[in-house]
Amino acid sequence: FGFLRMGTTGFVAQAEGAGDEEELRATLGRAAALALALGVALLALQGPLLGAALWMLDGPEGVQDTAARYCFVRIWGAPAALMSFALLGTLVGLGRSRDLLIVQLSLNGLNIALDVVLAGYLGWGAVGVGLGTAVAEWVAVVIAGLLILRVLRRRGAVPTPWRRLRDLRSLLSTLSAHRDILLRTLSLLLGFGWFIQQSARFGDAPLAANHVLLQLIGFAAFFIDGFAFATEALVGKAMGAGDRALLDRAVLRTSEQALLAALLLAGAFWLSGQAIIDALTTLEPVRAVARAHLVYAVAYVALSAFAFQLDGVFIGATRTGAMRNAAIAALAVFLGLGWWLAPAWGNTGLWLAFVGYVVARAVTLAVVYPRLRAAVAPS
Repeated sequence: FGFLRMGTTGFVAQAEGAGDEEELRATLGRAAALALALGVALLALQGPLLGAALWMLDGPEGVQDTAARYCFVRIWGAPAALMSFALLGTLVGLGRSRDLLIVQLSLNGLNIALDVVLAGYLGWGAVGVGLGTAVAEWVAVVIAGLLILRVLRRRGAVPTPWRRLRDLRSLLSTLSAHRDILLRTLSLLLGFGWFIQQSARFGDAPLAANHVLLQLIGFAAFFIDGFAFATEALVGKAMGAGDRALLDRAVLRTSEQALLAALLLAGAFWLSGQAIIDALTTLEPVRAVARAHLVYAVAYVALSAFAFQLDGVFIGATRTGAMRNAAIAALAVFLGLGWWLAPAWGNTGLWLAFVGYVVARAVTLAVVYPRLRAAVAPS
């Protein structure tokens, strides 16, 4: 459901750049209403969804019982979790990074504290963990809502007329953007899932080693994605203002910083990667495979800055159709490379294809970026 966050950010940032306070608030209202509707739908369908999930889990009776009790409690936090995506997207679009940090620290800190008390001290087990998470999510969405309300009041923003909230063209644009981002996200999940599935074909050690290296990539992504967040807000404002010079500055400056961060992270992994691998696993066969393929994970991190940055550009510009098409094309490139390289070179070939995947993600967006830029009038 990350499409709720990304889809909201671009529209909010563009309304901010255009100085359209009514549309900014209407965007927030539409996103929150959609998130709430999806959350209520999850509550209404919890029985069939839980049944399907347990059927796919196909675990021992005790495990299924524990999972069912956890999900029955945890699901009541779904509306809050989905609304948080919309509210966090608004904060990103407004460039309120400090408020984002407050919400995330509140969510995670309270979640940890409640889990310790309910699951540990009171002995409620899985039910306590589910309840703690659900409560933390409701508290976080209230905090996010209050922070946004404070920002809007300081801006002196006027109340949003009902006609703006239910404007058919805006509603269709919102739904279209969410659909495109969902398809783009599914393409990425398929790509990473295929990488894991292919890893298993080479044995337990390569599978475990690839998981270890993916931890490094995931860790780096948290940092590099932060620059993409800034890019989303700045590009959205430039698009809303119709200012090409501002767009160029936003893309250039955030890209420089993101690339520097990616290179520093890649360098750190290259220098200390073996020690990190040893800390993450004690199995020598897994360590050996991970060390042998560390260079490919390092290359992936260094090159990923371009993909993250272009994602941020197209999210901020709400060119979600191009993102969807690029993600599908990049997935096709990855699958083609994998089917060609993996049979011949094994796990090394798979990693080469995976590095090619992140390059393809960037290239497929880069080729259409000039069209996006040309749509903004010269300053």
